[in-house]
Amino acid sequence: MAVSSSSPLSRTLRIGIVGFGPFGQFLAKTMMKQGHTLTATSRSDHSQLCARLGISFFRGMNEFIEAENDVIMLCTSILSLTEVLESLPLHCLKRPTLFADVLSVKEGPREVLLQVLPEESDVLCTHPMFGPESGRDGWNGLAFMYERVRIRDEATCSSFLHIFESEGCRMLEMSCEEHDKLAARSQFLTHTIGRILSEMEIEPTPIDTKGFQTLIQLKDSTIRDSFDLYSGLFVHNKFAKQELNNLVLAFEKVKQKLEEMNEKSDLSMQPL
Repeated sequence: MAVSSSSPLSRTLRIGIVGFGPFGQFLAKTMMKQGHTLTATSRSDHSQLCARLGISFFRGMNEFIEAENDVIMLCTSILSLTEVLESLPLHCLKRPTLFADVLSVKEGPREVLLQVLPEESDVLCTHPMFGPESGRDGWNGLAFMYERVRIRDEATCSSFLHIFESEGCRMLEMSCEEHDKLAARSQFLTHTIGRILSEMEIEPTPIDTKGFQTLIQLKDSTIRDSFDLYSGLFVHNKFAKQELNNLVLAFEKVKQKLEEMNEKSDLSMQPL
C-alpha cells in the first residue's frame, strides 16, 4: 500500500546512497528537490559533484555508515552487489536502518540482502522502471515496482515510497519473482534486440521508415547502458535464459518459413 500525498507518515528523510554513478545521481536530484538530506559514497571520487549538489560525500565506509541515515539506497551494479554489501562495516550501524535497492533484477538481490544485512535492518526491494533518459522530463506515469520484504518501521518505508508516488509514478507492488519473470520478457528482450542491432551496426538511411527509425532509437538507447548492466539482466535473472532460448527458436522459425517460401518461389519460376 503506497502512501497518499496527504499521509501524515510522509516526512523528510536522511538518505545515504551507495554507488553514486549516473543512476544514483539521477535519483538524488529529485530527492534533493523534495527536501531530503543526502549522503553518498562510491568507489569513484564524486566529492566535487556532491559539493555542488549539497550532498555530503564520504570516501570512507565507516564514516558513511555512522552518518545515521534513515535509508541506505543501494545503487551499485547488479554484478557487484554482494561484494559491496560485504564491504560495508554494518557493525557500525547505530540504529535499525531501511536498506532499499534499486537494481534491475530483484530475486537474487533480495536473497543477498536477507543473508548479509543484520536481522534488525528493514529491507525494501524496488525497481524504478525508468532512467536518466526516459525520466528526464519527469516521472509522471512511469512505473515503480517494489516489494516490502522485511518492514517494521512503516513510517520510514512509506516516506521513501512517497518520494516516487509524489512525482506521479505508477506504484506497482509485486513479488521479486513476479518482477523478474515479467522483466525477462520485457526489459531483457528489449536490451537483447538493441544489442543485436548494435552488432549489426545499423545506421540511419535516406529512406528510413518510421519502424526503422524506432529500431535506431532502440539501439541507441540500449547501448547507452553498460554491458555490465545488460549481462546482469541475464546472469542474475533465472527467467532470462529461457527468454533468450525462446528468441533464438523464434528466429529459427521465421528463418525456416522464409526459406520455405524461397524454395516455392524457385520452383514456380522453373519452365514447364
